[in-house]
Amino acid sequence: MKPSIVLYRSIPANLRERLEQHFTVHAFDSLTPENPVALQQALWQAEGLIGSGGQIDEAFLRQAPKLRAASTISVGYDNFDVDALNAHNVVLMHTPTVLTETVADTLMSLVLATARRVVEVAERVKAGEWQESIGPEWYGVDVHHKTMGILGMGRIGLALAQRAHFGFGMPVLYNARSVHQAAEQRFNARRCDLDTLLAESDFICIVLPLTDETFHMIGREQLAKMKKSGILINAGRGPVVDEAALIEALQNGTIHAAGLDVFEQEPLPVHSPLLNMPNVVALPHIGSATHETRYGMAECAVDNLIAALTGTVKENCVNPQILKTSL
Repeated sequence: MKPSIVLYRSIPANLRERLEQHFTVHAFDSLTPENPVALQQALWQAEGLIGSGGQIDEAFLRQAPKLRAASTISVGYDNFDVDALNAHNVVLMHTPTVLTETVADTLMSLVLATARRVVEVAERVKAGEWQESIGPEWYGVDVHHKTMGILGMGRIGLALAQRAHFGFGMPVLYNARSVHQAAEQRFNARRCDLDTLLAESDFICIVLPLTDETFHMIGREQLAKMKKSGILINAGRGPVVDEAALIEALQNGTIHAAGLDVFEQEPLPVHSPLLNMPNVVALPHIGSATHETRYGMAECAVDNLIAALTGTVKENCVNPQILKTSL
């Protein structure tokens, strides 16, 4: 008999068929379906779990006593209680490599759109405000040869540094727990403490995951240390930035502008002051949202789950120590 799994996100038909070759698949649109009883019944028998979103914690795991592996269609896994997974001997898989280049593209697009006021002036053109040659009130600021500061130097940070260095001739600063020789050798990046990065960077790009250490890492005190002309870009996790402090800094002119793909609450509430600020570019968490990358993420997650439940894991495991005891 094939192992039973719960799929809680729509995926391409050919990937669904691949799962069905290995497992009995119980499919739902999310972990909060219209028929919760059917989900509860499926979870009670499930050995595998694949999808994205939802809170996977101790209470959830009690509903899935046979669960051996969970595969998230994302690189981030802050919605998973890893300690609880470990306690239940559940392997957690994710997709850390598929979206690197696409998210780096998104970060660079936020840098350009925010600095050159692309969204704002495009809307003014569509509103019929372009009636004569533009003046300084329409101008943006240069990107090329400005200093980029990167918080986090993992795969995405490295890809962003490559774009900044080779594409725009930007000096690169970075703040990370350890020295990244590849960044320093290939892009002449300089590791520095957070205060130095805040003070010297023209663009501060956040690519950090959300952890206890990174929660509200950028708050009122840190924003005050930025250049008045500084631009903050966040495509990591929303709560890394204290959003109330950011709004205050933007309103007071403490910093020049912000480009945001992530927020403390998503979707962004319609009453958020960020939506009415011309110096803010707000995107709906589109970092990896291309047809090619989203397919690649789903494909990777499917392969990850198959590997986890067949004992052939070689990569993409968040808690590899569980492999020795769970499978």
